Formats: sequence, structure tokens, C-alpha cells
Amino acid sequence: MAARPPTAKPALLWYRRDLRVADNPALDAAVRSGRPVVPVYILDDTEGAAGRWWLHHSLAALSGDLRRLGAPLVLRRGGAQKELLRLITETGAEAVYWNREYTPAAITRDTTLKEALKQRGITAESFNAALLHEPWTVKTGGGTPFKVFTPFWNAIRARGEPTPTLPAPKSIPGHDIAGDTLDDWNLLPSKPDWAAGFRENWRPGETSALARLDDFLSHELLGYAAKRDIPALPATSRLSPYLHYGEIGPRQVWRAATLRAATHPELASDAGKFLSELAWREFSWHLLFSEPELPANNLRPNFDAFPWAQDAKALKAWQLGRTGYPIVDAGMRELWHTGWVHNRVRMIVASFLVKHLLIHWREGAAWFMDTLVDADLANNSASWQWVAGCGADAAPYFRIFNPVLQGQKFDAQGTYVRRWIPELTAVPDKWVHQPWAAPQPPGGYPAPIVDHRFARDRALTAFASIGRAAA
Repeated sequence: MAARPPTAKPALLWYRRDLRVADNPALDAAVRSGRPVVPVYILDDTEGAAGRWWLHHSLAALSGDLRRLGAPLVLRRGGAQKELLRLITETGAEAVYWNREYTPAAITRDTTLKEALKQRGITAESFNAALLHEPWTVKTGGGTPFKVFTPFWNAIRARGEPTPTLPAPKSIPGHDIAGDTLDDWNLLPSKPDWAAGFRENWRPGETSALARLDDFLSHELLGYAAKRDIPALPATSRLSPYLHYGEIGPRQVWRAATLRAATHPELASDAGKFLSELAWREFSWHLLFSEPELPANNLRPNFDAFPWAQDAKALKAWQLGRTGYPIVDAGMRELWHTGWVHNRVRMIVASFLVKHLLIHWREGAAWFMDTLVDADLANNSASWQWVAGCGADAAPYFRIFNPVLQGQKFDAQGTYVRRWIPELTAVPDKWVHQPWAAPQPPGGYPAPIVDHRFARDRALTAFASIGRAAA
């Protein structure tokens, strides 16, 4: 740590998607500067409804952690540059540290801010806390960004271990400054309070993130490769919201998983599959960095002519879990109740929207951004384009999931479906994924809003209309 006199001017530590104290390079740099540290979070009101719930509890957890280390978290609301400059004036701070974000808007904002700070003689330094590797450092042999996942994954593995993780500081020299309270921000739902399912299923914060990782590696990693597609089983890591808010970092996850596999060789194959899923998140962020229009525009231009349907009634039925296809409706109800949905089921519900209903993938992406607690802009956009067939490394356009067969394959006894659709509790296994065909169809559950065979033929015709390049 650099030696500083007791009267040293403070440094601002600007928190964003890095709500933790361990493996936080910006925090580490601020503490090493020897200056008093002012941690600050600035609310910009861009969170979806589910995200606001998580953010409230994550900030509460972080605030407690920082206070125990000696540096209370300051909460401010407004434009980032305006609030940071105001804090510099209030505190006399001579340095600002932060960890990088990789959305197009964040890159533009941070570039402008760094220049403004440097013009005022303020030290401004940023770091990587969110990714295994910076997006500009992983390239093809020709020096271009990867557009296909498998070679990207091979390149990631060839690079070896990511940068070593950083320990949490034992203490942080603080500097008192006034700010908002969390309650001032009204992030939690009240009328109505729709977050009961969130409270049942999640405990935001760094401590919970580390506990979830340890529990997954200790009890659920064995068999992960085979079990991860079964939505009724607790066989996935459920780390995505913790990664989204930076309560845990990908380097921490990578290191813990590789160490577990090294000491338990029987876990090597499952750990490799798990790390490849972490790499898909990485691939999505690298893709967004090289294709900043990913959230709005088709990566395959021929899809600009795709004949999307305008069907508000069908979209609402999908959102509410009332399509008449149990595996689809169970997924959408799980999403609404918990702010999360199983990965296999995400693919099924997304495919149904864009291929059975021909509703634009952007409608689905927008709904997920508002209702998911793990709504990464990069992963959400890349995954929806992948399912639709218009993105990087996209699924073939002719792959149109049969929701009945998908349910029978991945939820054979209907355990998952019955968990989320009580109307089907008494339906025998044989009919639980096609209740309309049962000798006595259940009351209160809708008939399918579209016939699968008709929808498949219609989708194939639509894809054919924009040419084979869709494949």
C-alpha cells in the first residue's frame, strides 16, 4: 500500500455491476492507493422490475459488508458524471476507481467520464471484474472477434487460468459523506407486493453467492452434464443473478470449479461442462462488445425481411403461462413467480414464442429483461437471437421444438409441470404434456392457442421466404 499522509484526499470507488468486496480490482486499487475510500453507488433507473428487487437487497448486503470494513456505502441518484463530479467537490477526492462494464451505453458513458475527470486532474482508473478475459484480447487466428462458440471455447481453454483472484481487504479507510437511504429509492414492490416467490427462492448478496457456489460444487456438480436439462431437479448452479450483479465474479467461479475438479477427478467431465456454460456467458459479452447493435438488430441481415406476426393476445397468453402447452406455461409461471427459469425451459419458451407464434424475438427479450433477476443484456440478446436463428452460432431455422415431446423428454413424470400448473395435478403422466388429448381434459386449463403441426409448417414457410441464408 502506498504511504499517504493522514490528510490525503479521498478516492471514490464507483460501484456498478460488481457488488462485492472480494476479487474486486477497483476496490483493491483504491485501498492500495492509501487514500480514504468513499464507496458510492449511483442509481440510474434502468433496472427492470425484477432487477430492482434484487438490487435493493444486494445493496443492503454490500452496505453492511463495507460498513464492517470501515467505509460506509454512499447512495446517490441521477446521472453518473454529474453525481461523481458533485461528490468530488464535496469530498475533495482526487481519484476515481471503477470496474468496467461492456454494454454500448456504459462504454460511451465511461469513455466520456474518464476524459472529463482527466481534464480536471483527477486520477481515473478502470479494471476488469466482470469477465474472464477482456473482449479485445480473445481473437481468431485472423485477428477478428469470434462468431461461433466452440472455437471461442477452445481459445478460452487454450489461454489457461484467468488472472488470479484477489482477496477481500481486511479493512478499508473510510470517509463519511451523506447520501440517500435505500428506502428513498422505493425499489421494492408494495401495491401489489408480487415478490413473495422471490423471497422464498433467493438471498441476494456476496455471502449468499459464495455459499451457493460452494453448495453447488459440493453437492450438485456430480452428474451436472446429464442432469442440467431436467427442470424438476436442483441440478443447475443458479449463480446467474449473482454473476449479473457482480456479487461473485467469473474468475472466482472458474477457480473454485477447477480446484474442485483437480481434487476430485470424478468431477472433471461435469466441471468441464459447467465451465463451458460460464464461457457461453463470456462469449455473449464478447459478442456484444464487437456487435453493439445486438440487442436491437438481427445479426443476420436477411432476417430483416422475416414476416413477424403482430399478435398482442398470443403474446399476453405466453407471458401469463396460458398457451395450453404445459412445459411452456410452467416455465413462464416459474419466471413470474421466482424471477428465474430453468435454462432448458428458457430455450423451449423462447422457441415457442418466435417459431410457434412468429412473434419477434425482441418482444421476448424485453419481457425477460423486465422479469428475470439475471437479465444480462449480452446473454439475453445473444440467446434470443440464437433461438430465433438470426444470431451468432445460431440454431438451425428448421429446429422447431415440439413442446409436447420436449416435456415428455425432459419432464417425463410431469413433476416440473405440476409444480407450476396446479390445474394439472390430477392429470395422469401419459397426458400431462398434452392434457387436451386426455379422456377427461382438466377444467380451468386452456386449450392450445395454436396447433403444433400448423405452427411448424407456418414457421418453415416463413423461414423459406427469407432464403436459405437463414440456416
